[in-house]
Amino acid sequence: MAAQVSREIAEEAAELVVAILGGTGDQGRGLARRLALAGHRVIIGSRNAGRAAAAAAELGSPPQVTGVENEEAARVADLVIVAVPWEGHAELLAQLADALKGKIVVDCVNPIAFDARGAYPIPVPEGSAAQQAAAVLHGSTVVGAFHHVSAVLLLDPEVDEFDLDVMVLGDNRHATDLVQALAGRIPGMRGVYAGRLRNCGQVEALTANLVSVNRRYKAHAGLRITDI
Repeated sequence: MAAQVSREIAEEAAELVVAILGGTGDQGRGLARRLALAGHRVIIGSRNAGRAAAAAAELGSPPQVTGVENEEAARVADLVIVAVPWEGHAELLAQLADALKGKIVVDCVNPIAFDARGAYPIPVPEGSAAQQAAAVLHGSTVVGAFHHVSAVLLLDPEVDEFDLDVMVLGDNRHATDLVQALAGRIPGMRGVYAGRLRNCGQVEALTANLVSVNRRYKAHAGLRITDI
């Protein structure tokens, strides 16, 4: 049995204009590429408008793919994906709180670090990056998703289809359904509801385990949820 959403939600998801904050990084560009291929208008956001425009030019042509400063991207889009480095996460979102009012904000940031023994999760006072976003963005609906999607595979032109599930977490049913549907528009991906936003900490931290798997097996492993 598939993790399905209604036809109405699927149709709404298909019309979304998506902005990606931090869209010049590998994860941001990879998600932008796949969503543009799925037919979405995608706006790459960056602190530097020139870098955003250059990244957009690599991925497509206006008006489907454009690049602007983060604030303009946030204001124009229907749904905003946060793919910024953890170190600048809270500061950037606080600066964009007004521009993000009324938006669904999808946080895919993983607070992890590396030392001589490998990857490990960083404790977050709010519980997770997504909960930190919700604490800063009082006027937005925050959803956690896209944590375990390989940027290498997203950017690889030889990869036409994925074999993974996207765990979607949040407190608003319409928002999580919409993000599930958005994930499902990328061939081979499936959005699976995985709990309330308070459960996002262990999902973000699991990325450190996947990094260890990938290093040991020289892979780009993702996740599949069985029996649904």
